[in-house]
Amino acid sequence: MITNIYKIFFLVILFLYQTSVLSKTTDEKDFNLKYLSNYLSAKISYSNQNNEDSVKYFNSSKSIINKHEGYLKEYVFALVLNGEIQKAINQIKLNKDLASSDFFEADLLLLIGNFKNKKFKKNLELLNNIKRFQNQSRYNYIIYETLYSYNDLFLNKILKINSNKNFGKLTIINNALQFCYLNKPETKSKFINLINSKEGDYSRYLFFYLNYIISNDEIDSAIQISQTIDEIGNNLLISQSKTWIKDSNYNKIKEIFSCQRESDLISEFFFLISNFYLINEDFEKSNFYLNLSNYLNPKFYFNLTHLVENYLENENYNIAKSLLNKFDKKDLVYYWYKLKKIAQIISKEQNSQQSLNYIEKKFNNYSDPSLKMLFDMGNIYKKNNEFKKSIKLYSLVLKKLDKSSDSYAEILYRRGGSHERVGDYLNSDKDLIKSLSMKPDDPYVMNYLAYGWLERNYKIDEAVVMLNKAYQKKKNDPYIIDSVGWGHYLIEDYVNAEKFLQKAIELMPKDPIVNDHYGDVLWKLNRKLQAKYYWESAFNSGEANDELKENISIKLLKGF
Repeated sequence: MITNIYKIFFLVILFLYQTSVLSKTTDEKDFNLKYLSNYLSAKISYSNQNNEDSVKYFNSSKSIINKHEGYLKEYVFALVLNGEIQKAINQIKLNKDLASSDFFEADLLLLIGNFKNKKFKKNLELLNNIKRFQNQSRYNYIIYETLYSYNDLFLNKILKINSNKNFGKLTIINNALQFCYLNKPETKSKFINLINSKEGDYSRYLFFYLNYIISNDEIDSAIQISQTIDEIGNNLLISQSKTWIKDSNYNKIKEIFSCQRESDLISEFFFLISNFYLINEDFEKSNFYLNLSNYLNPKFYFNLTHLVENYLENENYNIAKSLLNKFDKKDLVYYWYKLKKIAQIISKEQNSQQSLNYIEKKFNNYSDPSLKMLFDMGNIYKKNNEFKKSIKLYSLVLKKLDKSSDSYAEILYRRGGSHERVGDYLNSDKDLIKSLSMKPDDPYVMNYLAYGWLERNYKIDEAVVMLNKAYQKKKNDPYIIDSVGWGHYLIEDYVNAEKFLQKAIELMPKDPIVNDHYGDVLWKLNRKLQAKYYWESAFNSGEANDELKENISIKLLKGF
């Protein structure tokens, strides 16, 4: 028994040494089994994104924090990820000597504390410390240079444009926000150029433009702009802004952000950094910077939706739900977002029917739901194969929506798909063709319409032409590739059919329809053994419906 304990103790010590928790000056008496157990529990909770538990266990083994820099770093990260930024800052201050040469975030957090408290002169030394990290990564370099420029701006109230420091999208955004901070006459044009840029999606910054003109009492201009906003096709922030303006709730827009508040500007910068990490699927760093952003501007809690999405992506539903609880009925767009996400969690934790029951009950509580709510509910019904209900809601949206809206063609497309699924091909074709007339050459609409024709053995040659056209627009879309291949199969061009369907198989190896199609063309090419292999794959996929399984079973038995 005693031998086993010593073995465990040795393994734990070895583990800690390998993870750089122990420094060269470690005193072994600092470590007993209780501390080690708590530390390992903290590590496990941390890796599982159980932030609250990780902090709890770290706190239970804090007696060693003053001696081990690796421990400090992990503890600070856990605190930040749990939203306890001020506590993280305090820990760094208490253990400043442990902030080693590789602890970039230590000085960064101290910087943030100073930004929040307007202690910009104190940041000069910290910025000099951080400078040593700028060559470690592209993001470190961007963070240092951007924070340096902002600190200089806040101290001297002078805008300094350095063309040599071009960080693409970030530079354009920071430039507009810095002009806004100084309330320069060019601010409007900076925002307008940003919003209208063709080099990326800057729609979020319509909010900041509205915020700026409302803060300058240009209410009429804000109303005019809001009337042009498509509440269906825009992001949550813009849609909510439209609702606030419609309700004359201008104070809400001014309350959550001001480009004259230094900490708000730094908050937006870290929000952008978080998004860059998210693109690279580095969820830990993304959440880290999102929490910093929220600390600097807690009133802009709508940014928490990005934290929600990160935790949902990693199936951490408890944290996601706790974040969603921050959204209430006062802000309808975000509250509806909350209800949809809870429904999504119910679907994952229970089943799709329970999820549908939940969101349907919540939706029915609204006597006058918004267009966005009607549209979303239509999509939910469609996803759950309640096609007649989805048609009804799409029709309501189309009746209320301006035909010039960018979303009009999209809704026709979706309603056309629902008509097709209930066998109403006349209305399906009508909607899809009308959608195409509004947005010519839309590859997804062309694919849906043309594939429907193939399935009905209708206008085959025209469908193939349309599918080839869709393929030229989206050459890597597996569904379009499958449709093109199947079209060639139906006109007995088996060589080209095989070429396209092979590519579709590579992109969607488990899709039962694609496997079935590929099996059919292989059979026609007299590669019968291979054909049966793909038919069997389709049959056993777990996603094949009963009708498909029945057809495949006949082919496996008799062939063609």
